[in-house]
Amino acid sequence: MDPSKSLTYTSYLKVKELLELQQPESEPEEHDEMLFIIIHQVYELWFKQILHEFDKLRVDLEAGKTWSSAKTLRRVLTILKTMVSQIDVLETMTPLEFNSFRGFLQNASGFQSVQFREMEIICGMRSPHVINVHESQPDLQQNLLDREKESTLWESFCAYLQKRGYNIKIPERANEQGLVHNPSEYNQTKLVEIMKDDPEAALLCELLVDYDEGLMEWRYRHVKMVERTIGTKRGTGGSDGSKYLRQTLNNPIFPDLWAIRAKF
Repeated sequence: MDPSKSLTYTSYLKVKELLELQQPESEPEEHDEMLFIIIHQVYELWFKQILHEFDKLRVDLEAGKTWSSAKTLRRVLTILKTMVSQIDVLETMTPLEFNSFRGFLQNASGFQSVQFREMEIICGMRSPHVINVHESQPDLQQNLLDREKESTLWESFCAYLQKRGYNIKIPERANEQGLVHNPSEYNQTKLVEIMKDDPEAALLCELLVDYDEGLMEWRYRHVKMVERTIGTKRGTGGSDGSKYLRQTLNNPIFPDLWAIRAKF
């Protein structure tokens, strides 16, 4: 092997290429734009990792693998907490500092994050508007359409319960807007029995609730960060800013697991 081509920390992680990806648009360059870029690039990397974990999680659930599924869910939960904590860093930037380069962002908006939309789709969320936003980028739009054909987390979890011998119904996809599955009183009755009698399955139920709660926490912190930075102004790219984000709060992706809390 040519010693000059041996693997190093720098070459393995593509550090040189990575550090060239932060390219501020402001002229003259505003100091805080670098932080803004890095934070959002890191978010995209975490989204990529969560999607990677979701791909494994759904396969393991459908194969009935309890502990592998639990381990993956715990990893995703830890990543989610890290993502929430990154908002603390972003909030060190004042409204004046953000406004100093906001105009240079033109139509770029976090609303356009395809990977986050992929996460939402896997969680069971549907929005034709989100698909249509990417009409000018058919390859990205296709990513979302392909994700819509895949199993949702809830479908995979119901398949897991069937694998364990429970007469759980795989939910029908009833909605084109919002949560694709409707709550099921039949499944809720079965879930109460499972929570009482099957500690392993109950553990996964609680981890899914942890994820659902963590996602709502992420949305809440995101809303408050936007409100303290731009107030009620419209977001970049013409989005509704905090008004739109507030509409996404308190929308659980596993409503059956929340409903059974009142049935014990």
